[in-house]
Amino acid sequence: MKLTVIGCSGSMSGPKGAASAYLVKTDTTTIILDLGPGTMGQLMNYIDPAEVDAIVLSHLHTDHVADIIGMQVYRRWFPGGPLGPVDVYSPGDGLFRTRQIGGDGPEENYEGEFTFHTVAQGDSVTVGDIDLEFFHAVHPVPALAIRLTGPGGEVLTYSGDTDYCEGQVAAAKDADMYLCEAAFEASRDTVRDIHLTGGRAGQIATEAGVKNLLLTHLQPWTDPDVVCQEARATYSGPIAVANPGGTFHVANPSRMGA
Repeated sequence: MKLTVIGCSGSMSGPKGAASAYLVKTDTTTIILDLGPGTMGQLMNYIDPAEVDAIVLSHLHTDHVADIIGMQVYRRWFPGGPLGPVDVYSPGDGLFRTRQIGGDGPEENYEGEFTFHTVAQGDSVTVGDIDLEFFHAVHPVPALAIRLTGPGGEVLTYSGDTDYCEGQVAAAKDADMYLCEAAFEASRDTVRDIHLTGGRAGQIATEAGVKNLLLTHLQPWTDPDVVCQEARATYSGPIAVANPGGTFHVANPSRMGA
């Protein structure tokens, strides 16, 4: 699988780019994880949005879903004709949330652009050659971690927004890459059950046996050096910080060359 960071700014778009959105591709399958503010335009730098096979939303906060209306407009009014519906998976009522963002009434069901599916912890779906499993996350609204297993057995886990919980450890178990939010700095942010610090992200990665830790969702005022130092205190493996346009090849070393 190939992971491309479309946007990674936490809680809002930032001076370096859009809010949360991640493109996951194999040779035959294209999935978008989250569609935060500013990500629709950036997505066009990497793919034609018509190629998307599924949209998977970790939760329905605006900084992770606002550009679903941009996707809706693109699919409905594409000059070559309507593109038809794409599957959208989310915790909570994705249809209702999309109406809220679009300012549309109950008569609008977006059936020409989207097919909405509600998912919860313990659910699993298959999109093309990628298997997705959903795990509990701790956040003020229903939220999920997403474990994606590619055709070669490679595993990418996306934390979504969360604090430490056993669901994250289970979702990231032996993952080849853990794309993990780290919006908080330990010395600054003491509130719990909203976001991770670098230290708590590293703790999950260590307990889960993660092979690579990719920190993301850093707010514009969060210092990546501080977050990395915190993570290094609790995790000894490779650590990187997501940046817009960053690409990562997620591979299972035990399957390589097989």
